[in-house]
Amino acid sequence: MELKSSSPIVGDYLIDAGRSTIRFRTRALFGLLPVRGTFTIGRGTISVRDPLADSAVVVEIHTGSFTSGLRMRDRHVRAADFLDAHTHPTMSFRGGPPDHGEALMALHGHLTVRGVGQPLSLTLLSVTSTDTLLTADATVTIDRYAFGLTKGRGMAARYLRIAIEIVATRDT
Repeated sequence: MELKSSSPIVGDYLIDAGRSTIRFRTRALFGLLPVRGTFTIGRGTISVRDPLADSAVVVEIHTGSFTSGLRMRDRHVRAADFLDAHTHPTMSFRGGPPDHGEALMALHGHLTVRGVGQPLSLTLLSVTSTDTLLTADATVTIDRYAFGLTKGRGMAARYLRIAIEIVATRDT
């Protein structure tokens, strides 16, 4: 992955929830039907430091924002059987500095869903910056069973493929 920058990217950035997206893809009905949807970011910060090893990411995602285009399914996933959005209104991700691998860059962190935390590594596809803006694209596959979300076996797939597009502005 190439890190593109027209100026130093060191600084604190606030994630712009209105311009950032979290999209997911999975399957339902014993793998027969594709399901696509989104989550909304509540708030988040990206702290880029020099050295890069001191950098960090913190993001909150609204569980009640789960949207798949089918109102009945959305209500069920937000309910106590799955995300329990009433009791757990947010999921959170806390990540450390990016890790340069041979071909890709990863962002290792910790995702908490319904009070259950698990390590998670995002694959960073691109990171770019200007004087005031930082953008990043990442992907990850999440095993919902790892977070205790085991209801609907067969009806809802175990894995969700996530695509993340972040736009953040420098905090001045």
